[in-house]
Amino acid sequence: MLELKNIAFSADNDGANKEIIRDISLTLGRHKFIVITGPNGGGKSTLAKIIAGIVRPDAGQILLDGEDITERSITERARLGIGFAFQQPVRFKGLTVLDLLRIAAGKQLSVSDACSYLSKVGLCAKDYIHREVNASLSGGELKRIEIATVLARKPRVAVFDEPEAGIDLWSFQNLITIFEHMQQADSDRTILVISHQERILNIADEIIVLADGHVTKQGTRDEILPQILHTEAAVSTCRMAE
Repeated sequence: MLELKNIAFSADNDGANKEIIRDISLTLGRHKFIVITGPNGGGKSTLAKIIAGIVRPDAGQILLDGEDITERSITERARLGIGFAFQQPVRFKGLTVLDLLRIAAGKQLSVSDACSYLSKVGLCAKDYIHREVNASLSGGELKRIEIATVLARKPRVAVFDEPEAGIDLWSFQNLITIFEHMQQADSDRTILVISHQERILNIADEIIVLADGHVTKQGTRDEILPQILHTEAAVSTCRMAE
């Protein structure tokens, strides 16, 4: 279980101090598929990076199964079981896809097992397993390889920052299946996804709406999704009337 207690974060904005995250407290339970959504600039990606340890909060505590990890580095958090998939995956010149999967798994993963992770994300393993993770790969290919590394790591808390960004329709449909399988496969895992996509929201156990740096709505899919869709429909109608 992951707990956030009174998390706050500010950043410099042309010499002014701008609040990005405002006193957020959340409990993210085990075996939950949780989606954080909301308007652009609301603090969603920043909160995901705070959980992963990429960004340090100005105030508050982060607890993983009761252990305070607020001061732990991104590497230490990864060892404790927090996996993070970037919105824009990182390239690694000189490192092959097989190397990357083995690093993620933390063991000498067999070629067969590595190929199975690539197949799960819709990549033909024999075409990718020995390729370098460099500029020769498209953004969509990198995204799927990164998701494969999260599958290989088998984290206790898997955080995905807009995983649908830069991937095609077929890959997006496959992504939904991956999330469903992850959700079913491990009763102790927490999956946290930052997304605007209705199809991802539609498989969530819980939805959290983040706007202007704080939580404006939180509840089950059945409670929150109709409110979101109603609001979006109203906004769309207003725009058409203008």
